[in-house]
Amino acid sequence: MAWSTRQLAELAGTTTKTVRHYHEVGLLEEPERASNGYKRYGVNHLVRLLRIRRLTDLGVPLADVPSVESGDRRARQILRDLDAELAADIERRQRMRLELAAVMDNRAAIDMPPDFQTLADDLPETQRSLLLAYSSVLTPVAMAALQEQLAGPRGDLDAEFAALDEDAPDEVRQRLAERMAPTVRQQHRDHPGLGDLGFSSRRETAVAESVVVHALVEFYNRAHLDVLQRVHAILFEDDTTGSESHHDRG
Repeated sequence: MAWSTRQLAELAGTTTKTVRHYHEVGLLEEPERASNGYKRYGVNHLVRLLRIRRLTDLGVPLADVPSVESGDRRARQILRDLDAELAADIERRQRMRLELAAVMDNRAAIDMPPDFQTLADDLPETQRSLLLAYSSVLTPVAMAALQEQLAGPRGDLDAEFAALDEDAPDEVRQRLAERMAPTVRQQHRDHPGLGDLGFSSRRETAVAESVVVHALVEFYNRAHLDVLQRVHAILFEDDTTGSESHHDRG
């Protein structure tokens, strides 16, 4: 009993194109041809094709099939490397499943870096978008510091800043900035690296700055940005005054 290329491919659960490719790369020996010129395959070809399929289904590259079949030291290393790749892939897929579960439970998790998904319920959409943008430039250490900084309970001050109207009067902005300044100063003390993009970014400083600036302008209104500038001015003035006082005492 002999089979055609199509019949052999069907028996092995593959395609005629694959069989021909194995011929081209030297993995499967070509059979003798019948008087009509058609290939006629036997059971030895079927066994060989099934063996190749078995290894490729396990992830062995075609170029490594002969080495793995030999069973030598290189074959064992190829299989160990393949096993390590599969383990890493399984870990990645398990992580993806956890992230998908978080998204199914809470659509807000889409807007958060993976490690921040537990905060999705507590953060306004604007802040979630900012964090997602920041994750493209900040180091894992800096992102972890941000996560720790945001893990605390949301206070009235956070809510007031988030709800700030673009047309808020000057006195409202100034009062909010003065109330926010001590909290921001403490955050700088707890996580000094976050105040230096050259230190906390995994990108070039100019690129990191462009992401931060564009994100702030995109996701905050003019009143928000004005309050942040006022907070910065208050902190800078306090630092300058403190430095001068210390110098005078010296």
